[in-house]
Amino acid sequence: MTTPDPLMLQEAREAPQVVTRQMRENAAACRDLAAALRERRPPYAVTVARGSSDHACTVLKYALETHLSLPVASLGPSVHTLYGARLDLRGAVVIAVSQSGASPDVVENVRMAREGGATTVALVNVEGSDLAREAEFVLPLRCGEERAVAATKSYLASLTAALPVIADLTGDGGLTRALEALPDALERTLTLEEQARDLAERYRFADNLLLLARGLHFGVGQEAALKLKETCGIHAEAYSAAEFSHGPKRLLAEGVPLLGFTSADAAGEVTARAYADLLGSGADLRTLGPAPGGTLTTPQTGHALTDPVPSALAFYLFAGHLALHRGLDPDAPPLLSKVTRTR
Repeated sequence: MTTPDPLMLQEAREAPQVVTRQMRENAAACRDLAAALRERRPPYAVTVARGSSDHACTVLKYALETHLSLPVASLGPSVHTLYGARLDLRGAVVIAVSQSGASPDVVENVRMAREGGATTVALVNVEGSDLAREAEFVLPLRCGEERAVAATKSYLASLTAALPVIADLTGDGGLTRALEALPDALERTLTLEEQARDLAERYRFADNLLLLARGLHFGVGQEAALKLKETCGIHAEAYSAAEFSHGPKRLLAEGVPLLGFTSADAAGEVTARAYADLLGSGADLRTLGPAPGGTLTTPQTGHALTDPVPSALAFYLFAGHLALHRGLDPDAPPLLSKVTRTR
C-alpha cells in the first residue's frame, strides 16, 4: 500500500486554487477597504501577529512601505495584554494576521486598537472567529480547513490577501495582472517538486542551517527558518543578506551551510553580489528564488510583490521532503499543536 504524502505537502499543493478563490471572493472586501484607506489616509500602519503570520507581516511591511510609502511597525501583543499599556493608535491602520483568529492576545490588541480610533483589518482563515468579529474590515484567507500543524497555504494566502488593496490604491495595473496570473505561476512552481526534493537530500544530516534574504523575500526567509525548526528539527535562523557580514559570517568557519533566497526586484543585484562574495569565501551556499541561474529557480510572476509567493511554495516543498529524508513526519512535530493560544 502506498503511504499518502504528508498533509503539509498536500496542503501546500492547494496554493493555486486558494489564490484563485481568494482573488475571486474577496474582490468586494478589497474594494471597500481600499476606499476606506483612501478616505482616511492613515499616517502609518501597525501589524499584530505571531509565528508564520508575523513572517507574512514582514513581507506586507515591505509591500506597504515600498509601494504606498506607509511606515509599518510590528506591535508586541504583550505590551497591552501583559503590561497593560493602551497604545495611542488613533488614525493608524492596524492589520492583524491569524489563521485561526483564536489567539486571545491578538484579539485583545485589535479590540484595543479599534476602541482607540484605529482602522482595524483582519486577515483570517476562520471567518467566524473572535478576531474576525473584532475587526472593522476582514479579508478572508479562503484556505478551507488547514489540518497540518505546519501552516503552508494559510501563510501563502496571507502574502496575497492585501495585494489587491495595494493595486487599487496605487492604480498598479501590472500588479493586478500579476495577481491574475499568479495561480498559473504557482502551478508551474509545483512542477519543481522533484528538484526541491533533490535539493533537500543534501541537508538530511544537517544540524544547523542559515537562511539569507533581502527586502520582500526576508519574511519568506524568516518563515523558512521557522519551518525547518518545526518540521525537521534543524536549528535554523534567518538573516538579512546585508547584515550577515556584520558578525554572523563568523559561523562559516564552523562549516554552517547557507540557503539564500534570491529576488528579481530592486534587491536582486545587490543580493547576487553578496552571495557571490560568500561563495568566493568558500561558503556552502545554495539558492532558491526567481533570479535566473540559481540552484532552484522559481517562476517570475511579473511583479515584485507577487514573486515571493512561488519562492515560499517551493521552500515548503523543500522542507516537507527534507523532513521525510530525515525520517520525520512533518505533520507530527514534537511538542506542537495546530493552534497556540497566547496571552
